[in-house]
Amino acid sequence: MVLLGSTLVLGILWSNSASAAEINRRSPQAQSYMRRGACPDYKDYATVRHPPYTTGTYQLPFQRPAQECRLFTSDAVEDVISTMTANMVDPDMARLFENCFPNTLDTTVRWHVDSDKQEERQSFIVTGDINAQWLRDSTNQLSQYMVLVGKDAKLKALIEGAINTQADFILQSPYCNAFQPPKASGLAPTSNGQADTVHPTYDPDVVFECKYELDSLASFLSLGNQYHAATQSTTHITARWILALKNVLNLISEQRTSTFAADGSIQNQVYTFTRTTTRGTETLNLDGIGNPLAANTSLVRSAFRPSDDAAIMQYFIPGNAFMAVELQRTAAALTAASQSDLAAEVLALGKEIEAGVWKYGVVQHPVFGKVFAYEVDGYGSNIIMDDANLPSLLALPLLGFVDVDNEVYKNTRKMILSPQGNPYYLVGSKFSGIGGPHIGITHAWPISLLVQAMTSSDDAEIKSLLNASVNVQRTEDYTRSWFAWANSVFAQTILDIAKRKPDLIFKKTEKKA
Repeated sequence: MVLLGSTLVLGILWSNSASAAEINRRSPQAQSYMRRGACPDYKDYATVRHPPYTTGTYQLPFQRPAQECRLFTSDAVEDVISTMTANMVDPDMARLFENCFPNTLDTTVRWHVDSDKQEERQSFIVTGDINAQWLRDSTNQLSQYMVLVGKDAKLKALIEGAINTQADFILQSPYCNAFQPPKASGLAPTSNGQADTVHPTYDPDVVFECKYELDSLASFLSLGNQYHAATQSTTHITARWILALKNVLNLISEQRTSTFAADGSIQNQVYTFTRTTTRGTETLNLDGIGNPLAANTSLVRSAFRPSDDAAIMQYFIPGNAFMAVELQRTAAALTAASQSDLAAEVLALGKEIEAGVWKYGVVQHPVFGKVFAYEVDGYGSNIIMDDANLPSLLALPLLGFVDVDNEVYKNTRKMILSPQGNPYYLVGSKFSGIGGPHIGITHAWPISLLVQAMTSSDDAEIKSLLNASVNVQRTEDYTRSWFAWANSVFAQTILDIAKRKPDLIFKKTEKKA
């Protein structure tokens, strides 16, 4: 079974259907360029190879848009690209980094408002070929730029705007995962084309899709926590942000409600979701509630996975681990912002969820020993698998939940990187990796290979994974031509290896940027 679920090389374009508001925000030169229709639709542009090509084995194309068509530019980002690519041994890998590292800025910043007042900054970051902002995706798309916020004030303002925009989304519809352009942007909302019945109800001019995913809310916290770690600033903790945080805390309380009360009566569930569909992964059973969950586990239910697939058992372990970590990090930021009472509440909640993961999320596997389950129900049942999308079991060290040398994690890693242990570890004649039910059992996603590389200290394993990621021409069966999240993870992987294993990618005379 083969192969690629997202194209790391591709993904660059402006839209020739840009609105007047979008065009007017560009420089006079860019406005002229765009009005002439010289900036093609990115979805089309990304499917075609563009010169100049590399001199490497795969003759990879240059896939960035023309300078006038780039949606956001950063001198600090361009400096990193120049330094990294000049020192890399493999010209194909250098070209991939050159294409992928700026991809979020080049192609997905559909709206950004800067201001002298930080709380007034806004940024709408689309995921790529879908004109909507996912909380999870946008956080991952911006992560690789955090180390540069001290060098580029424009980049810092962009991230501050993204924090504010995410907070606004959570204030409006905390159960939803993907959002329309803010009305102030002048960009038109689009329909996802689905027939959904969701409670709580939402405004379709605000929300693109309302699948409740615990990791989306953890991603909102993570964006602020990454900003705090990079800047040591707490200025993102505004009154509006705190209200959004309280929405998250309230939702967590609601989503710790078990299916049945102690007397056996059915408890009311705040969130329900049904969709008219022929795919079981796109809707929840039991009239939109999902399978029963036990009480008093300290875990938080997640109706959907980060793949946007319905959970089978809604105590989703990677999502709970992610939330536990980010709550505790948020508590530290709140303490620094002199919000001690709220910090204590958030810290206690994070520790409770962490304890629940260790108590209910660790199970005994007949072959691999003690491992983390992917999902549990609190009654003793569990789902053994992993999915390529983040957060995942494979990524638990990257989330900060465990160290790579933790015995339970090491057992889990062996299990999920084996077709005997993980039903979604897909093996082909030329490419193997973790996929997931979202795209079926014939496509592994490069994101899983990149996470595998970032959680490995073995040189041979890392080199093999990098080679698989670079060789994107092994098949023409791509599911997407433009996916900024995947591009960002590739860039993050190269930056990680540049720090941990520079000899694997850099020329011997100049090992790192």
